[in-house]
Amino acid sequence: MEAYRALLGKDLRVELRTLRSLPAMTLFAVTTFVIFRFGLDRTELEGGLAAGVLVATLLFAAILAINRLFVAEREEGGFELIRLAPLDRTVLFASKASALFVYLTALELVAVPTFALFFLDSASALAPLVPVLLLANLGIAVTGTLISTIATMSSARDLLAPLILLPLLIPLVIAASGAAEPLLRADGPEYERFGTWLAVLGLYDLVFALVGYAVFDFLLED
Repeated sequence: MEAYRALLGKDLRVELRTLRSLPAMTLFAVTTFVIFRFGLDRTELEGGLAAGVLVATLLFAAILAINRLFVAEREEGGFELIRLAPLDRTVLFASKASALFVYLTALELVAVPTFALFFLDSASALAPLVPVLLLANLGIAVTGTLISTIATMSSARDLLAPLILLPLLIPLVIAASGAAEPLLRADGPEYERFGTWLAVLGLYDLVFALVGYAVFDFLLED
């Protein structure tokens, strides 16, 4: 746990000092909402369309952070230090996934109220969205960390990461949109299949967390 806290604290301090990822993610999300606002020429969205706009925007904003997740380790020899250190290398996976989860949560503190301001009549649906967004964040964090590790080893990491990551995130997008859709209806939120979609999101998170834990050590060796 000490190594985990040290690595996570290092990543968060570096981000606070350099602001490499969060401002870009936030600007991307807000700009995308503006594009949707005028591109669709609508001041209100509901149901599946609202859920799709929100989930897709947050997903593409997350890719900006995923592409840069291991840049410092690659450029400054961090991978070699982890290989030489007497600790479980999956600690690096856990710390990076946690850092990415924090970035996504911080992004949503700005992006989701902005989305509500642009497209929703009422902010009453935002509170029920919290568990959906947290589970989606966890899935993006563990999957994004795993794929970022693979892409960082390539010179074409900015291209490779989205090409591998986006197909893997399709089930998460379907589940997150399915959970958010009844919450964003114009006639008020419904919860008929809400628990089912949350269970699907939780299962996705668990599967990819276990896969990441199982293969991260081998990826780091390669």
